[in-house]
Order: sequence, then structure tokens, then C-alpha cells
Amino acid sequence: MYTHSKQISIGGATAANAKAALIMIHGRGASATDIMRLAREVNATDMAIYAPQATNNSWYPYSFLAPVEQNEPALSSALSIVDEVVKQAIADGFSADKIYFMGFSQGACLTLEYITRNAKQYGGAVAFTGGLIGEELNLGNYKGDFANTPVLITSGNPDPHVPLSRVEESVAILKAMNANVTLKVYKGRAHTISFDEIGLANQHVFI
Repeated sequence: MYTHSKQISIGGATAANAKAALIMIHGRGASATDIMRLAREVNATDMAIYAPQATNNSWYPYSFLAPVEQNEPALSSALSIVDEVVKQAIADGFSADKIYFMGFSQGACLTLEYITRNAKQYGGAVAFTGGLIGEELNLGNYKGDFANTPVLITSGNPDPHVPLSRVEESVAILKAMNANVTLKVYKGRAHTISFDEIGLANQHVFI
């Protein structure tokens, strides 16, 4: 029911002409087309853009704070889809340090979970309102070294879906794995992406 089809939207610069790849992961209820519009707001004009589409517009059925087994097999399927997109970008000629990630909400959680399970020197990552996935975080899942990869994590406080405590816990884990993390918390901000956050993404990640 919750396994995902391999539907990937591709846009931006052609792989042959692009300087980097940007993998964009949409939130619950949204679509690959929705998140790709966000690429126009960041410094990504010379990037090839890859945006996978979740089945029924959701990467996993329950909150990212639910016990992981409740979100299976969808979560494992979603992580494997992201991995396939990464492999496609590599096959298209982009090394890991030229691959960037951006996600919002459920897509931000999936972004952070994927890169932290597969830590290496990426181009950078932006998680607009998200944290690592699970009721309790299993530190054994997180392996590798980010080698100073720039990561921007933003959130509202309070946020209706993402508690600040999990955001801060996630930041600490990424920092311990040598990610260069920038955290920005907005008091009372709605569950959305603000112009200020776009500016921070351009300042810290899409330089």
C-alpha cells in the first residue's frame, strides 16, 4: 500500500551543462511539481533538478515521531527512492560533493534521515522544518562523515508538526558527524517557508 513508484521529475539545467545536482523532496500532501517551483527562489539556475514523487503524496503514513515500525514499509521504500535518485545523479556525472538536497516538512525529515544514514561530503542540504525520524532515534543508523558539508535546518517554535527538541537533537547528531550546521528558529512562524529562510539557504548552502 505504501511502497513508492519510481516517478522522478527532472528539470533545471541539463545534466551535461549543469555544475551540480539538486534533489528536492516534497512534503506531505504536496508534489514533486510543487517543490520544484522552489528551485526558482534559490541560487540553482545552473543545477540539474531531480524531484521524486511520493505515492499518494505522502512518504510515510504517520508522524515522523511515530515508532519507525508504524511507518514501515513506507519509510524504507522512501529512503530507497532517494537513494535511487542519488544514484541517477551520480550516473549523470555528478560526484557526491556536487549533489545538493532540499526538503520541506515531511520531505525535510526524509532529507535529513537519508543524508545522516549515508553521511559523506555532499554539496549541501537544506531542511525547511524537519528532524531525524523515529519515536526514539537509533544512533546505530547514522554512519559516515559529512566532512564539513553545509546543512541549513530551519523551524518555527512552536511548530504544529515538528517539536524544537527533535530539531535540536538532530542538529547535535549531524554536528557530531562533522556537518557544518546552521540552525535558525523562528518564534511563532506558521508551518511554511519564509523569504528569510530562502535567503539563508542562498547564504549558507547555495553559495
